Amino acid sequence: MPTMIVIGYRDDLDQVLRRRGLDPCYIVQAPFGVPKGRRFKRVADMENIQEVWRAVLSAQVGEVAGVLTVHEMGVFSATYLRQQLDLPGNVDSRAALNFRDKFLQKSKLPSHVKRARCRYVSKDTSFLELSRELGDVFVIKPAIGAGSLRTSIVRSPEEHARALEQFPGQSDVEIVAESFVDAPEVYMDGIWRNGRLQWSSMSSNHISPLSAVQGGILSAHILDRRLHPDLFRQAEQLAGDALGGLGAPDCVFHMEAFAREAGLTFGECAIRLPGALSPQVNQLTFGVDLFDVEISLALGEEPAQVPDGRVPDRFYGYILLRRSGDDTLTQQDFERNFTVDEIAYPLSPDGPIGPYGRYGQAIVSDPDELKLQKTIDEIVRFNEVGT
Repeated sequence: MPTMIVIGYRDDLDQVLRRRGLDPCYIVQAPFGVPKGRRFKRVADMENIQEVWRAVLSAQVGEVAGVLTVHEMGVFSATYLRQQLDLPGNVDSRAALNFRDKFLQKSKLPSHVKRARCRYVSKDTSFLELSRELGDVFVIKPAIGAGSLRTSIVRSPEEHARALEQFPGQSDVEIVAESFVDAPEVYMDGIWRNGRLQWSSMSSNHISPLSAVQGGILSAHILDRRLHPDLFRQAEQLAGDALGGLGAPDCVFHMEAFAREAGLTFGECAIRLPGALSPQVNQLTFGVDLFDVEISLALGEEPAQVPDGRVPDRFYGYILLRRSGDDTLTQQDFERNFTVDEIAYPLSPDGPIGPYGRYGQAIVSDPDELKLQKTIDEIVRFNEVGT
C-alpha cells in the first residue's frame, strides 16, 4: 500500500486517505500524537524543514506516493519534501512563501487589490512609529502565523508592549504589523486549477477567529449566492487576482476577506485545506469533498468532477461548541432545544479542548440561509448562557 506523508493530523482526512487505499505516515508537532495504530513521527517544530526531513528519513516509509499538509505551518515543509522525493504537487518554494508570509503576500498582490498596509516590525519598533504609519489602531501578529494565535489589536503603547512580549526572539522577519480593517469577515474555500478558479463557495464567520481565540464561540455558515450576487462576484474576482498574482499552484485554497461598504478588502489566502468544519459543510451543501481533491492533487491526479453550480437544496453551517461555564450542559440539552444534523459534546467535563476552545461541535442546516444564520446564533447563545 503506497504511503502518503501527511504533515499534521485530522481524523476526517485519515478516513478519506484509507478509503483511497493509502497508508498515511504523519508528521505531527509534539506533544500531539495520533490514534493508536497510525504511523507517525513527532517534531518540535513542523516549520523546521531540516527536522521534518530527518523525521521522514528516520520513518523509513518505503514507497511514497505524495505529500500533503493539513496545517498552515506545514505548507513550506510539504513543498520541500516534494522537491526531495520528486513527487507531484507544488515544488515552488517561492510561491509557497507567498502564501505563508503575510508581508510577502500583501506586498506581492497586484496593485489594484485592496489590502491592509503591512510591514515587518522588530522588538525595537515603537508604537509611535507604527501609529503614524498604520493608523491609531493596528494589528500585531506573527509573519507566518495561523489561527489568529499571538494576534493582538493595538490601541496604546501599553497594548503594543504586551503584544510584543509574545515574541521572545529578536528576528527582523518574525512579526508584522498591519493597519486595522474594521469590517465583517467572509471567506472563500475553493479549488484553483490551471491558473483559474475551478470551483468555490463562500461562508460568513459569525465572529472573527481572533474573537474566538479570546473566548468567543467560532461558528460559520455557507452563503446563498442568490442573496449576495455582488459579494460573490467581488470574491471571485478577488480570488482570481490574488491567486493568479501570487503564482498559486494547483491547490485547494482558503481566502479571507473583509466585507466593507466600498467592496471587499483582501485579508489573506492559504494554499491548504480549510480548517474547522469547513470541509464537512462544503461537502454536505455542494457534494464537493475537498479532502479527496487535496489527495488527488498530492498524487498528481485529476480531481473528480465538481458540481455545475446549481443552487443546493440546503445550506449548512457549524459551531465549535465550548465547555459550559458550570459544566451542566449535555449533548441531550442541545438536542432537546434544537434540530441539529450532527452533534458531538462529551459527557465528561475533562474532555480535551481543541483549537478555538473547541470542546464539542455541531452541524446544522436549513433551505433558507437567513434561518440557518438565526439558528446558529441561538445555539451559540445557548452554549454561552445555557438558556
